[in-house]
Formats: sequence, C-alpha cells, structure tokens
Amino acid sequence: MPRKICARHGKNYPCSCGMGNLYRFIEPVVLHLLQIKGRSCGYNLCSDLQTHALTDAEIDKAALYRTLRQLEANGNVKSAWETGDGGPARRVYRLTRKGEEHLEEWAVVLEHLAKSMDRFVRDARRSLKKPASARACAA
Repeated sequence: MPRKICARHGKNYPCSCGMGNLYRFIEPVVLHLLQIKGRSCGYNLCSDLQTHALTDAEIDKAALYRTLRQLEANGNVKSAWETGDGGPARRVYRLTRKGEEHLEEWAVVLEHLAKSMDRFVRDARRSLKKPASARACAA
C-alpha cells in the first residue's frame, strides 16, 4: 500500500500514481490501439488511452503526442492531415508494418516483465510471512 494517500484513488487503493508517469508504457498501448482502430486522431487515442493504460498514473496529452511523434520518426506509425466537414483539420495516425512488428516486440518484453513481476511479488510476500528474526538472518 502506498504510504501517501492518493488524491485520485483514495486511501485504500494500491495505485501506481506515486511512481510517476511511466512514459515508456504509453508506447505499446498506442500501438495496440492503432492496431485495433486501424487509424485514429490523437484526440480519440487520448480518450481511449486511460482505459487501456498499463499503470494507474494519469497519462497526460503531451506524453501521448510526444510518443506519437517518436513512433512516427521511427517509422512505426504514419500520419496525414484530414479535413472534416465543418471542423478543423486533424492529424490521423495509422500503424505501419514496422509498427506491427514493434508491437509484437513489446508483447514479448511485457510478457517477460509480467513474469518477473509475478515472481517478485510471490517472493516478497513469502519473505514477509517469515518472522522478522528469520528475515534478518537471511540478509
């Protein structure tokens, strides 16, 4: 449990907000959303991003747009300006083949990370069940 009360989640919610924004975890979510949607503007991605986020930390719009620019610079997404009826032009993003491959790489990395985190949690909980004197001797 976090020591500090989270303003967003309250006292009894073990959130990751206090860990700060883990920006690198925005990238796989954006790639995944573009794979699902086919194409999307940043505004719509932003609406769906928090629902699919890998942490509890609120993801700010600036981080999303920085991530989209970096993904485009690396060839993982392409964008084009689209003009709509009566509204301003908006940049619409789509996943490239390279982006699909990068999403697969993220899936492998996150799967390994999930296994490592699961192992860590099991080990931590097991060690917490030991008496304090046994923990001191083990250290």
